[in-house]
Amino acid sequence: MSNNNSSSQPQQANQQWGGRFSEATDAFVARFTASVDFDQRMYRQDIQGSVAHARMLAKVGVLTNDERDDIVRGLQEIVDEIESGEFEWSVALEDVHMNIEAALTQKIGITGKKLHTGRSRNDQVATDIRLYLRDELDVILSELSRLQRGLLDVAEREADTIMPGFTHLQTAQPVTFGHHLLAWFEMLQRDFGRLQDCRKRINIMPLGAAALAGTTYPIDRHYTAELLGFDCASENSLDSVSDRDFAIEFCAAASLIMTHLSRSSEELVLWTSAQFDFIDLPDRFCTGSSIMPQKKNPDVPELVRGKSGRVTGHLVSLLTLMKSQPLAYNKDNQEDKEPLFDVIDTLQGCLRAYADMIPAITSKKENMREAALRGFSTATDLADYLVRSGVAFRDAHEIVGKSVAYGIEQSKDLGEMSLAELQQFSDQIQEDVFEVLTLEGSVAARDHIGGTAPDQVRAAVARGRQKLTDRG
Repeated sequence: MSNNNSSSQPQQANQQWGGRFSEATDAFVARFTASVDFDQRMYRQDIQGSVAHARMLAKVGVLTNDERDDIVRGLQEIVDEIESGEFEWSVALEDVHMNIEAALTQKIGITGKKLHTGRSRNDQVATDIRLYLRDELDVILSELSRLQRGLLDVAEREADTIMPGFTHLQTAQPVTFGHHLLAWFEMLQRDFGRLQDCRKRINIMPLGAAALAGTTYPIDRHYTAELLGFDCASENSLDSVSDRDFAIEFCAAASLIMTHLSRSSEELVLWTSAQFDFIDLPDRFCTGSSIMPQKKNPDVPELVRGKSGRVTGHLVSLLTLMKSQPLAYNKDNQEDKEPLFDVIDTLQGCLRAYADMIPAITSKKENMREAALRGFSTATDLADYLVRSGVAFRDAHEIVGKSVAYGIEQSKDLGEMSLAELQQFSDQIQEDVFEVLTLEGSVAARDHIGGTAPDQVRAAVARGRQKLTDRG
């Protein structure tokens, strides 16, 4: 019985490297080891690197100017074919690099075979990944800034909106909604700085390291780095082709961003619930239930919260991938791209969703204020009042604790008690105590940099906007 399973049939040897081999690669192995299905997304960066390499080879006399021009023209035609959907990708050619080089040779002849002079796929792929990640990171930074601008706008709008602040998810002290949103802004501000710092280590050019030891051709790596917009050329050829720490560092920064978005998502999910009912999300960011017609589910925050685990998983995957590799390049590193690409896609998608959603949040001010009135949120203000009246803090703490116990028994908040009721716990309490027991008085009293006072929130918004402006 004939076997029609093509996986058992050997494929023709790859003509780009097959001279050493006496038999063709098994068809299954060819598919198993190929990366073109996912690394073709780097076609533009691969061609960008090849154009710069060709220009450098002509500059140092390895290629003639006519050969350089033929290569550059041929590569541009390939870009056009890829972007028009006319280019045919071949698994037999393994990856994006060999597919493009083979197409170039078919297009311009033997000159196409000269392009690979003085380089290897090892330094070529390391360069492509850096170029690709650099481009995508710039998109991420832009989306991160857009999200931060949205947070500042809402924070300014909600500078006077009072809500309960929580510790242990228990009512602690009153804060303003604007102040709470500015906490998210600060998280993202640190994230932005981490990405900027990470970009510096991405923007180092490995091209010219060749397979692992450099090349005997008189290449000008500084010129190539200048053409490609790299800050500098890498200093060690072995390290250049073998480490992916720049990708791991990016994924670590991405994991922190996703952790911050996940924490924000958790709060949005809580706040939209009937039990809190603090905010409303527009319908376009929510879905309904197939069986319960009353439901409005905050799917975007929930999904972002879930995707944080996906990104963190990819970070662990890349760390594990790299941990036992000897110098220099190993085939293991083919497994770096799919996790990295998915982190990029996931992070961009989550930031875009959040940047669209945050400005559309509607606060339910009365519900927030009512919640802040519950749970004795001004208890600390009463303790501070007693300390200012000359009571030692530990004694003040005990007095307020007894006042709260009484309030629980009587179902009264501190601000609802009469002066006589309060004075049964301390004769230091006078009529002016009610100025600090109001929610407005409580938040207004935190009038220092970093505090929740409305004026401080507006000042923080102004500083935040200046920071975004300074980025350019």
